[in-house]
Amino acid sequence: MERGPALFAGIVFTLFGGGLLVWTAVRVRQRQPVAHGVNPVASATLAGVVSVIALILGTWCFTRL
Repeated sequence: MERGPALFAGIVFTLFGGGLLVWTAVRVRQRQPVAHGVNPVASATLAGVVSVIALILGTWCFTRL
């Protein structure tokens, strides 16, 4: 019974983390702001950290299968 929720959460975390990481990398590479009205370095760093955490959580969920 636990396989379904673990699989769903793993997919959601992995897709979110990967998408956020790619989006952040593209914005930084194009020298565009990651978040408007915020320090560019701080917003890129925070978005990068959140995306890595989401990828780690997704991987953890997949290990629970």
